[in-house]
Amino acid sequence: MARTRSLVVAADGDLSVERDPERASGRLLRQDEMDASYIDLADAAHLEFDYLRWARLVLLTAGARRVLHIGGAACTLARALLAQDAESRHEVVELDPRVFEIARAHLGLRRQPGLKVRVGDGRAAIAAHADASADAIIVDAFLGARVPRHLVTAEAFTEYARVAPLTLVNVVDTAGWHDARAICTGLSAAYPDVAGLWGGARRGGNLMLFGSVAAPRYGSLENAAAADSSPARLLRAGDLAGAAAWRDRSA
Repeated sequence: MARTRSLVVAADGDLSVERDPERASGRLLRQDEMDASYIDLADAAHLEFDYLRWARLVLLTAGARRVLHIGGAACTLARALLAQDAESRHEVVELDPRVFEIARAHLGLRRQPGLKVRVGDGRAAIAAHADASADAIIVDAFLGARVPRHLVTAEAFTEYARVAPLTLVNVVDTAGWHDARAICTGLSAAYPDVAGLWGGARRGGNLMLFGSVAAPRYGSLENAAAADSSPARLLRAGDLAGAAAWRDRSA
C-alpha cells in the first residue's frame, strides 16, 4: 500500500493504527512495521488491499457463504463480505488478543449478526469443526512475513479439506516462490484443483492460492481479476510445481 504515512492514532507495542491521509475514514493497522489490515470506517465493503479483493472474487465465484478466517486482524474481509451479503456467516480466529482489542477501540469492530470472533490457534479451531461445516477456509496469518508453517502443512490441508471444499492461502513470497511452491504441493494433495491469483510483481509479492474440490468458473474469475484496480493473472498448479509439501514433523 503506497501511501504517505500519517498520524498514528493508537499504539500497543508492535501494533499501531494510522489514519489514511488520502481517505478520511481509512485506518491502517500495522504490526512489526508491516501493513496488517485496512478498514474504511464509513464503507465496510471497501477492500484496500489487492489480495483481499482477489480473495473476495474467489469466494464469490465459488458461492461460499460460510467462511472460516484464520488470521483476522480487523476482520476486514469478513466485514466486507457481510456488507454485501448479510446472510453470510463468518468466524474469525486470531492468535493475538491485542489485535481484536485495538480493532474494537479504533477500527470499528463491533458485534454484528453473522460475525463470530475468537482468540486462539487457527488450526486448533479448524480441528474442532465438524465435517463439511463450512464453505471455505481462508488462511491469512503471518509470523513476520511468512505464513506460520503449521497452518500450511500437508496434514493441515487434509484437515481443512475435511471441513470445507475450498481453502485459500495468502502467501507473501520472493521471486523464486519457495514457500508458494511448497504450499501449492500441500494443497494439491488435499484438493483436486489448485490455482492462484497473482499481481505479476517481478520479485514475488502477494499470491492468493486456493484449492477446491470442484473447479471454480475460471473464465468468470479470470475476467473479474483482470478488471480489478490491481489486475491479477491466474496461475495454475503446474506454474508452481517443483517443491515438496511441508509436513508436521518438520514444522
